Amino acid sequence: MKRYSNDPPDGGYGWVVVTSAFFIMGLTAAVFKNFGLFFLEIQSHYNILTSTTSWLTSTTIAVFHLGAPLASTLSMQLSQRTVIIIGGLLAASGMIIASLGLSLPWMYLSVGVLQGLGASFSWLPANSMVSHYFGRWRPIAYAISSSGECVFAIGFGPFFQWLIDSYSWQGALLIIGGLQLNLCVCGALMKPLPSAQPSIQDKPVLDTKEESRTSNNSIFQCSLIQKPELLLYIMFAILAAAGFFIPPLFLVPYANSLGMEQYWAASILSVLALADLLGRLSCGWLANLRLVRNLQLLTMVVTALGVVLLLLPIAQSYWGILAFSSLYGFLFGCVVAIHVTSIVDIVGLEGFDSALGLFMLFRSSGGFVGPPAAGWLVDWTHDYSASFYLSGLSLILSGVFVVLVDRLVEKKKLKLPDSCAETTDYPILKAGSVDV
Repeated sequence: MKRYSNDPPDGGYGWVVVTSAFFIMGLTAAVFKNFGLFFLEIQSHYNILTSTTSWLTSTTIAVFHLGAPLASTLSMQLSQRTVIIIGGLLAASGMIIASLGLSLPWMYLSVGVLQGLGASFSWLPANSMVSHYFGRWRPIAYAISSSGECVFAIGFGPFFQWLIDSYSWQGALLIIGGLQLNLCVCGALMKPLPSAQPSIQDKPVLDTKEESRTSNNSIFQCSLIQKPELLLYIMFAILAAAGFFIPPLFLVPYANSLGMEQYWAASILSVLALADLLGRLSCGWLANLRLVRNLQLLTMVVTALGVVLLLLPIAQSYWGILAFSSLYGFLFGCVVAIHVTSIVDIVGLEGFDSALGLFMLFRSSGGFVGPPAAGWLVDWTHDYSASFYLSGLSLILSGVFVVLVDRLVEKKKLKLPDSCAETTDYPILKAGSVDV
């Protein structure tokens, strides 16, 4: 395991890394966000229930999260660059196989397993690279990179609908698979941080604690799950994931059920993505000002997001749905901008890669159960509003766990000496987790 320069560059080639991560978010998460446009097409092609179709998205989300510890471990043993390139090949293969329109089990394997694993292998190392390249500017750097999801989603809404109308849903998936091959190019741009070659006289200076810390950075730290604040944060992640993935999946079918034309319904996803972009940039900038703690800010925005979703079914017209979708998109962007970087506040930068892997692993249960549960409610009530009620309640409940995490973190800070407490916010990178 190589050691890397002690201080994150906070700029320089880091902005190339941010740009590459920007495109990675667009070619993975933005595709997930607009997959609801294929919902009715796939349901009609296979003649299956709403809940059965929802399992396709749930499988993708579950594999995306379950693959996180593997992506984290491979990044430590190989390199973020290598893992992202592998992820690009897997994601593209999944879409290309799905375009063949084979049986439903093949759809689960291609879109569910291959696409989900490929996205995981691309998304997690990209976030890791941004976190290691930035310290002081980490919140705004992450906000910019994650906004790629929104920028791409704005264009993907009408673009995907045009592809479906012009080339059928199968042709559209084939073209999307081709686009996702660009993930390999993005991965190639992820240059590892320069290694710090310690001189012979420097070696005896390292004490046992420092050597242990350096060693821990080369392995996946499962023991982090014993930290009560991380365990509570994972509970937040599970409940939030159950609510996160429901609205993008059911917004278009909900609008169609009210008699809106397909392109009008698709335009809602584009406006939602624009609001999402504004939310990420605004919240990233606000977090960088440090007017309030990240976890306090997260509590406020995730609770407000849940309330908006509970109220969304009140809207029965295009403009009403557009207004609530815009609020939802803005607040969703705020949550996304800080919910990953908040992990650094809980475990420090040295435990970030492993903690993010655990975070994603357990969050998979919420993402796996949420959409099918919402689909079952829709089948039972014959009303898409039920899906938004479930989503809103899950998000409000998740906010309770963030409050508990914040109190635990602050209590530990008070017990620690000032010198140790400072490392909770933005710790110095002493031994990198970024391999060559």
